[in-house]
Amino acid sequence: MAQFEPLPIHLYRRHQPTISPRSSNDEHESVLLKSIKSALRGTGVSPPSTVHSSRVCIGGNNGTEQELTWNDDNVVLSVGGVVKKKWSFELEGQPVQWACIGWLEESESFPPKHFSERQDFASRSSFERPTFGPFFYTNQKSSPPPGKRHSKVSAVFVFLRSIGKVYFDSGLEHTFALPFIVRKAWPVTPHGLLIQRVLEPAELYEAELAVEDVLPTIFCLSNPFAEPSAVGLTSGIIGNSGSATLTDEDENSTKPLKPIPPHEIILWTSHSGPNSPHEIVVTLDSGKRRLKVWRYVYIKPKDSPMRLGGKRAQNLAHKKRQSMPSTSRRTSTVYPDMFDILHPTSPRPPSSKQPFPELTELPPLSKLPGMAPSLSTTTTMASLVSGSNFNSNSHSNSQPQPETATKVRRNSLTRNDLSLTMNRLVLGSRVYDLDELTPAEHGRMKTCLWMDKLHEIELDESDVKIFSAITVSIFDYRRIGKLGRSLLSICLPSRQSLMIFQLAPNAEERIEITPLMQIPGIATAIICGTRLSIWDLLVLKPGGGLSLLTHGTYEVALTTTLHDSELPRHDSMDVEGLSEPVGSRNPSIISTIGELSSPDIATFRMSDGSIACTAFHYYPSDDLTSQALQILALCLPSDMCFLLHRRFLQNWASRSFIGLADVQFDCFKDALYATFGLQSGPNVSFPELPSSIAWNTLCYTTSHNRFHEDPAMKHLKPPSNPALPTATYPRHLPAMQKGTDLYNQLVVSLYTLHTLAEEMRLLVDCYPSLSRLAPVICRIAMYIRPEWADYWRRMCPDAMSSLPWPSSATAAVQDLDDTIPVWPPDISAILYGRISNPEWKVPWFDALELAARFRIHPSYAYGTIDPLESMKKLTVAYMHLADPDVKRSSKRAENAVRQMVNKGINEEFIARLPLGIAAPLREAIRTCQLTPPLDWSQEAYKMISRDDVAASANASPAMILTNGYRSAKEYLTSTRLRKTIGQITSEARAASLGESETTTGVELELDEFTNIRFGQDRRLEEIARLLSSSTISSARSLERPDGTEHDQAKDHQMQVCRIAERTLALPYGRAMFTFGSISSISREAFAIPKFEFAVKLHPMDGVVSPDPGKLVPESVHWGEFHNGVAAALRISSSAASVDSSWIAFNKPSDLTPEHAGFLFGLGLTGHLKEMLTWHTFGYLTPKHDLTSIGVLLGLSAANVGNENQHVTKLLAVHTPALLPTPTVDLNVPLHTQAAGMTGVGLLYMGTKNRRMAEVCLNQMNRKDLVQPDLSNEYREAYTYSAALAFGMVMLGKGTTIPADTALLERLNVLIHGDGEFGSPHRSFDINLTSPAASIALGLMYLRTERQDVADMLSVPDTILGLNRVQPSFLLIRTLARSLIMWSEITPTNDWIAGQIPEAIRKGIENKHKLPPGSTIADAWELAYYNIIAGCCFAIGLKFAGTARQEAYKMIIRYHDLYTRTVYSNSPSFDWRIKRSAARDGLNLITVSLSMVMAGTGEITCLRRLRYAYGMYANTMYHPAFKYGIHVSTHQALGLLFLGAGRFTLGTSDAAIACMVTAFFPRTHANSADNKCYLQALRHLWVLAVEPRCLVARDVETKEVVYLPVKITMKEGKAIGTMQLIAPTLIPDLSKLMSIRVDTPRYWPFHLDTEKVPRHREALMRSQTLFVKRRTAFLSYTEDPRGSRSLFVRSRSSAGDAATLDYPQLTDAKTHPAGDLWEFITSFSNDPLFLAFAEYFCRSDGRTDQEQLLHTYCHAVLFDSILQGKPQTIQSHLTLFRYRTMSTRSRYFHLHLQDLRFLADFYGRVYERRFSGRAENNYRTPLIRDSTVWGTMHDLDEQLETVRSSPEFMQVLGRYSIGQPGLLEESSARNLAWYLLRNAVPVSTLLIILKELAAEAHSQCLNIAPPAGTSDNAVLELSIKEVLHSTGSRMTTALGAGWSIRSLDEIIEAWRTVA
Repeated sequence: MAQFEPLPIHLYRRHQPTISPRSSNDEHESVLLKSIKSALRGTGVSPPSTVHSSRVCIGGNNGTEQELTWNDDNVVLSVGGVVKKKWSFELEGQPVQWACIGWLEESESFPPKHFSERQDFASRSSFERPTFGPFFYTNQKSSPPPGKRHSKVSAVFVFLRSIGKVYFDSGLEHTFALPFIVRKAWPVTPHGLLIQRVLEPAELYEAELAVEDVLPTIFCLSNPFAEPSAVGLTSGIIGNSGSATLTDEDENSTKPLKPIPPHEIILWTSHSGPNSPHEIVVTLDSGKRRLKVWRYVYIKPKDSPMRLGGKRAQNLAHKKRQSMPSTSRRTSTVYPDMFDILHPTSPRPPSSKQPFPELTELPPLSKLPGMAPSLSTTTTMASLVSGSNFNSNSHSNSQPQPETATKVRRNSLTRNDLSLTMNRLVLGSRVYDLDELTPAEHGRMKTCLWMDKLHEIELDESDVKIFSAITVSIFDYRRIGKLGRSLLSICLPSRQSLMIFQLAPNAEERIEITPLMQIPGIATAIICGTRLSIWDLLVLKPGGGLSLLTHGTYEVALTTTLHDSELPRHDSMDVEGLSEPVGSRNPSIISTIGELSSPDIATFRMSDGSIACTAFHYYPSDDLTSQALQILALCLPSDMCFLLHRRFLQNWASRSFIGLADVQFDCFKDALYATFGLQSGPNVSFPELPSSIAWNTLCYTTSHNRFHEDPAMKHLKPPSNPALPTATYPRHLPAMQKGTDLYNQLVVSLYTLHTLAEEMRLLVDCYPSLSRLAPVICRIAMYIRPEWADYWRRMCPDAMSSLPWPSSATAAVQDLDDTIPVWPPDISAILYGRISNPEWKVPWFDALELAARFRIHPSYAYGTIDPLESMKKLTVAYMHLADPDVKRSSKRAENAVRQMVNKGINEEFIARLPLGIAAPLREAIRTCQLTPPLDWSQEAYKMISRDDVAASANASPAMILTNGYRSAKEYLTSTRLRKTIGQITSEARAASLGESETTTGVELELDEFTNIRFGQDRRLEEIARLLSSSTISSARSLERPDGTEHDQAKDHQMQVCRIAERTLALPYGRAMFTFGSISSISREAFAIPKFEFAVKLHPMDGVVSPDPGKLVPESVHWGEFHNGVAAALRISSSAASVDSSWIAFNKPSDLTPEHAGFLFGLGLTGHLKEMLTWHTFGYLTPKHDLTSIGVLLGLSAANVGNENQHVTKLLAVHTPALLPTPTVDLNVPLHTQAAGMTGVGLLYMGTKNRRMAEVCLNQMNRKDLVQPDLSNEYREAYTYSAALAFGMVMLGKGTTIPADTALLERLNVLIHGDGEFGSPHRSFDINLTSPAASIALGLMYLRTERQDVADMLSVPDTILGLNRVQPSFLLIRTLARSLIMWSEITPTNDWIAGQIPEAIRKGIENKHKLPPGSTIADAWELAYYNIIAGCCFAIGLKFAGTARQEAYKMIIRYHDLYTRTVYSNSPSFDWRIKRSAARDGLNLITVSLSMVMAGTGEITCLRRLRYAYGMYANTMYHPAFKYGIHVSTHQALGLLFLGAGRFTLGTSDAAIACMVTAFFPRTHANSADNKCYLQALRHLWVLAVEPRCLVARDVETKEVVYLPVKITMKEGKAIGTMQLIAPTLIPDLSKLMSIRVDTPRYWPFHLDTEKVPRHREALMRSQTLFVKRRTAFLSYTEDPRGSRSLFVRSRSSAGDAATLDYPQLTDAKTHPAGDLWEFITSFSNDPLFLAFAEYFCRSDGRTDQEQLLHTYCHAVLFDSILQGKPQTIQSHLTLFRYRTMSTRSRYFHLHLQDLRFLADFYGRVYERRFSGRAENNYRTPLIRDSTVWGTMHDLDEQLETVRSSPEFMQVLGRYSIGQPGLLEESSARNLAWYLLRNAVPVSTLLIILKELAAEAHSQCLNIAPPAGTSDNAVLELSIKEVLHSTGSRMTTALGAGWSIRSLDEIIEAWRTVA
């Protein structure tokens, strides 16, 4: 190998790491104190005064380098020499043993759910109907999973004597106890530390006495919350880190853990990084003088310890006890049982026996004299102390033995202490009794780190003595083919020997270590020196010299220069301007400092004691040079590759390692030529010029060529023509022998560099690099294939411009190589061929394949790094575009785009491609853009510029609210009125005075949504006015002409009190109206609006307030409770900041009804789940009735259906029925117990829990509720609560099994009695139990269609039967029957008639025949009113939230009928009874109507409800107008506008149960009435709410828009489609099939909720459709009729298309669009369009060229907006540049080739393969082919002038016979242009073709047919056809191949030359 000069490196002084000395004065310490301190510090650790330092690179190669320095008391972390953090440990009273930087796996825990849910919500089998609706399960899924996400974070670990500390960058820190003294610690992969403890001589002595093994010394720490565990020894590790397994895994899981031998001292560990993924540990056994190399691996521990059978466990325990002799002097007997807890706060199970009872009262360690205060008070003597053998029989005054006293003082852990600790460490974290748990050996793999011995080296005694000087390094990790291998160096300084090993996996995937070589050396360090991201080894030679091992084991000599200055602070070493080297004194290097070294900086210790460091990066910064070296490493053998690289470094060193790209590439070029023995280039002779002429100097720089084409520079002329350098070339290149290894390697190099150049052709920004590489390829090609040089001269005519045009005549080798093709592979022709003709298998050789063909084993010096990444990406995409197996063009486009996303081809990458190569990719993207597939990822949708579909596929839901931010469009074109000065000053004044804005509770803060949903009228404002309870209401006073003033005042008070009743009922409706309208809350107290009871009476306009005491306090309390619920329900269930602390912050000092309701509301929306347990007790302990009701119901609602045990216990404390002795008196009021019973039903909803169902059923006939008295005034409410709870638990789960049959029989008895009518000894009151049991039965058999069960609830059809049943019971029975026979409910007259018994129906028809006052007619009528109301309620339940027209018409008909009945008058008492029944029925029918129309805001319903709301004035004195009427009216109003129209009701089983509970047909007499039914249950409608309002948002402006959608849904087997306009309510998701956006104004979009689960989930998460407006249209809000679209306003765009094809000057002012800027802003907010219009479409061009450009840009912009294709703007500008570019341009020929590709693609391929015409789905191209051909035509016209030149034809003639010769620059350019444009075959082929043509002509002329012909013209035509076909086939050309005209010209040239 050639001799080279050593490479120079520069050393710089580095300061010693120091830390300020500690404050205490060590000089005055006695010898005894120093000895004690040394003993406490441990054996084998560094002396106290030592300053340690270490460097770690955080975050891989490009990460930050951190340095940690520490002494006894302080630890300093610094980054780049700047101190980042400092910690002092003087107060701890313990020295720092060791410190290091490592990694930990940080768990990103989610907020704890203190009332944690079961994961199987209402678990069900696959065939069982779900209890809850789809939104319920989606919300549960969307909450974070119970698991944790893990991330790796760096941390600083500091080990003191008995504690360890972990400090994270985030500021978090952990402290943990250490069971031993740490010697050293090392970071390991993937996280955690490897720790070695101090091994005391006393421990060895004890082990020897006891004849036992020494305990382990090597541990791993993977979690600061777990104690360190011993590292396990394994016989083999298979696989890579992360997926590794052990060969003896089964054995390890059943047998004792084998630890690493305790005498092993760890010397070095690796943690896998960029240098190597191999995890290696090197240890030393000093006793046996063995150095061992281990592999370690992290394997996550498996499951918990298994329990053994009793006998085996007892035997094991017995053996363990025998091993603990009681007379031992050791300290093990003071420990508690060996299974002590890992974490001091873990709960300990109760144990019947205390193993060491004498230890229970020992004081904490910190209380002892002389002990460190930092020891936790929870650390007991029993777990830590080492002292005398405490014995219960010993006397208290006995003197301790001297040895024991010493031990107490020393506080060191002895062998047995450690034994117990180790047993505890390896066992696990749980505590079990000794007899029932296996010992440590039999549980599982107890450790997470395992080590496998790879190699062993025998050492000399001298090596062992200075073992700390042994250096180990891993370097040169590369992948060689598929094998990843690295090198390991071990340097033994005493032998002055460096051993190199190879680490590589074998066939079994186990790491094998192979010795490679041994060279002299005394120390090593790794450094990233010559190859980026691959580490070399710096070797310190015995004489003090340095060398570098690179490319594996190749050595490069180095020479050093020492400088006094600090190391410069930048990456690349700039040798210019260095400080002067040190003079006479030149200290030598004596060792490396591993702790302070890193891949970037190597640190040395000098002979004078100083520290020096170096950082040299001798890898090129020029991309072209790097890529050339990398790609040649893939095809050249190791020797050649190293030789080339070494020559390059030598050349670069001779140029002082200058960082200029041209210098680096010149060095590479010279190295390449020298390596292969090529002629290195011409001898350039410079004329002698005076250096004072600056212009001449400039002409010889690289800048001269670089700025050759600059538009401004072109017009500058030098003052005089400078004498340019002249080059003298030899006439012939030196010959080269063919067939040698060197020649074969040159052939492969040519092919490889050609491939690299083809890669650069694919990237426009690499053209400058290509122009530098082309001459190199041409020079090599002249030795092998001159045709390849011809190819590159066509692309880059100035390559080798000073040499003759390449031809076989000028080749260096006369016998040309036939191993590679005549014409080089042309990537553009290959890509074109693939998409044009998929069947055409184009040959394409990989460089690696070519090396294999020549039997060359590549070096892989850079691993498998691939410089051809772009080419491979493109090839994959084109392969899919040309897939012959896929017939549909749209499917091919989808596959291609999917691959582009996978390979990272994005818009930025496509923009770098030439126009032609990018065109097929853009067309594929356009195809997918118009019809995006349904199942793509978010990245894929963004790739095709369908942000609307990407947003809909997004996992995070889109909020409807804007949180106060205005949309972008609102800022650009604001429609809002600006604030006046007065408004601004009043707001400022209010803010300065601290006035808070009063809230009325009806603020929606949803303007963006409501303006679109209900923006055409003021219905929302009207509802807000009606339901506001905090504003003064108005009423007309009742005037009595004969009344006195006192009477009038009395009337006014009565009127105000009646209106107050209505006010107290308003929160019911307001809760529904404002439901979920606040999506985020502030951290301030939540404002609840106060009631305003004052009334403004007209016509006197006086405000009257109720007198004190007029309003019953209990009534007001319940009103405030509902007010609190309404306030809480404004907070959306998705509001994230509601947590336990915020709830507690809002808690008033004294519990109030308002706050009780607030808690209930938070529970209904699920926020009470966040409340901490102790906060809950704070609410329940005071026994505030309303608060107890709110909390119990709220917690149950928040945990609905999940059987939470915490909540069950809370309910049990307030519900005696759940206790073992139900008769116990808990002092809990009955209505609180009723709330508890309902809570049980909610908590166990749909679970079919038999125990809870039994409890609820028993409570329905509770013994103490049979007879009414003062103690059980709420007995009816309690019975209903128990019945509803039973129904909820058994919801829809009734079957025919015996257990259910037994329940059915008991319910039957409760409904109909036990047959003993009127018996005084009955155990229950049938008047209470019958309606309750009826509804319970209905819910239990909900939707079961059990006719036999429904028949149990038959309605009596005789007068006698009707008189025995309360009429209201018939309503309940009708409802219950309908629930059971659910599928039969239809909104028809027939169904309703079927529910009324025949007798009743006939009785009603014939009632006018009965005498007036007949009780029979009254019975018929009362029954009829109740049954009809029950039927309407059933219809309302079934069609809730559907807005079905049939149901709506049916219910509204009966609503009007009942209204007329109610508001008619008759004086008779019977009539009043009937009217009361009709009134109750009307209440229910009103709610039923709103249930069907929930959330629609339907105006006809609103009119009826407003009428009902205002009718209280007409019936002011009517006692029948009860509080319940207000409740139902307000509920109906709220339901109609549920959540301001964003929500509606669901019809799942749970929703039906909750609606039955909330709208239960029992009317409250007044606002304090809870006796018949618990008012709090009226809010359970929240659990039936579903967010089914479809909202359309513009993805760009984020504003809500109108959007016509087509919705496909199925009802049973029928499938139907309906057209709706969003925002709108959509059908139930179980019936919804798809939503399609198919409107010309927006891009098409299809949401398939039936077949694509992601679409269904996205819709359930956010109910938002993101849409993208087409740029030629306005939204429906701005242009409702479509009269302002661009198509309408522009009238005609034909002129613009013509301008694109043939740009020419026109009068821009006549364009119909007028002012373009305003025109565009109305159609697009795209900043690209706006900026383009402003800067490129102006009409103020000063020159014709400028005006032409502006006209062209105007047409481009118009076309892009019209077609919605902004991506074509750049393409059209590029075409314009091609059209106008100079033919003398440096890259003209490359652009011409690109234009040819584009023209052939759009002219010959697009129509066949991309347009979709074959599938009858034609799509116009992004660029019209006429535009491309127009550009080509312009250039062809310029070529015509060249063709017509006689001089050019002479050049062409010489070329056609293979003798072009040396050409002038212009001639060479024109020839290249002509050859490229016409795809003329290379001259070598032309010569052969000429000979063949002449031969054919002579052989065939005047020969009789068929062998010949006598017609010369026919013969010449035939020969011409053959020539054309052959020439085209022998050249990989684009579409047309060799042009016919060019063939004629070549033939003419042949004739001329001949």
